[in-house]
Amino acid sequence: MIRNIVFDIGNVLADFRWKGFMQDKGYDEEMIKRIAKASVMTPYWDEFDRGAWSEEKTLQAFISEDPGIAKELREAYSDIKEMVTKRDYAIPWIRELKERGYRVYCLSNFSKKAYDECREALDFLDELDGGILSYRELIVKPNPAIYNLLLTRYDLKADECVFFDDTERNVKAAIECGYHSFVFTTLEQAKADLKTLGVD
Repeated sequence: MIRNIVFDIGNVLADFRWKGFMQDKGYDEEMIKRIAKASVMTPYWDEFDRGAWSEEKTLQAFISEDPGIAKELREAYSDIKEMVTKRDYAIPWIRELKERGYRVYCLSNFSKKAYDECREALDFLDELDGGILSYRELIVKPNPAIYNLLLTRYDLKADECVFFDDTERNVKAAIECGYHSFVFTTLEQAKADLKTLGVD
């Protein structure tokens, strides 16, 4: 029986609009590709989310990938307030699930900088029964330890949890840890997936 609904944050409960954010800053397509290749597409991004590195160390790592755009990388990541934005359905959906007796948690790779600067978009966190943000624990998905930490911290059973994430590797890791799990695409699809587990 499903008792707990667990959500990733980016592109599930909120928009992680990295490309749109870079467009808003005025970068053209070629520069956006270069910035992506030097930052969000590297393993350094996981370190950023893991919280083990300082902001400066992370930036230096990005710059090491493409020193020719050091100035642009520093400018791009100086303020990331609009990189994560609200999804209007997040709070109503969480409340609906809780009213029906489910407990609701988050399990997300999230940097301290994003948490601090995008806090306005994360108002749904106050509605949750708990959760794990990677930067606080120095662990990122898909490391099994982060999935197990959620279970032990809140005294949950994996087979009573369903986890939604927009990234297939994170879903696969959750399944390997005993969770029911689905790749999130749309709210409608997620509700359909829940119905397959008896969550109406």
